[in-house]
Amino acid sequence: MIAKHIQEFSKNAYCYDAYTSLQQEVAHYLVSHISTQPQKILDLGCGSGAVFKNISWPFERFIGVDCAINMCNLHPKSSNVKLMCERFESSHLFETHYDLILSSSALQWADDIVALIHKIALSCKEGAFAIFTDKTFDTLYSMSGLNRFLPNAQALISLFETLFTCKVETKTFRLYFEDNLSKFRHIKKSGVSGGQKQLSVTQTKALITHYPYDYLEYEVLFVWGFPK
Repeated sequence: MIAKHIQEFSKNAYCYDAYTSLQQEVAHYLVSHISTQPQKILDLGCGSGAVFKNISWPFERFIGVDCAINMCNLHPKSSNVKLMCERFESSHLFETHYDLILSSSALQWADDIVALIHKIALSCKEGAFAIFTDKTFDTLYSMSGLNRFLPNAQALISLFETLFTCKVETKTFRLYFEDNLSKFRHIKKSGVSGGQKQLSVTQTKALITHYPYDYLEYEVLFVWGFPK
């Protein structure tokens, strides 16, 4: 059975870039803080190419992995680019070694993020990651009482610091909207909700009516480092 977030990304692929200004900004920030020039690169959850478009140095090989075929179809193509449509937790991806494994706005969807980060640490010389945390949509969750399903930043930092010599940074972003209906359309189209449908129709209408701010908040954990 295809996971909800995979269905959501595939279904909305052709309008994805129009709804992902935040993911584009996150990818730019992540890549801009890589000071080395790694040659063999693995991008987990490559999407339509936000990370790839920000790489400014010449490289030997770029491997992009995404579970949504329509996203892969939108990713830039090149003779030294290989795109793989599959889950980024597939074991065979980590049977080789990479100069850099990076992931922007994707690892939060891992079935087992702890196991995945352990695999990554054994398979790269360097890592760079941007992960949406459970403070994303903080006001919405506080108002609705829903359970948060994204990972906790401090727990992730503890894990990364065990496996990597790394720099970590947590940044809060805000996206502003003209009205509350636009906010909820954005959540659906952007994929940040992962296809979660936890609100009833009545709850959704109440939030659209009473949500107090003209923005949605997002928390992103950035990690750059080298495996220990």
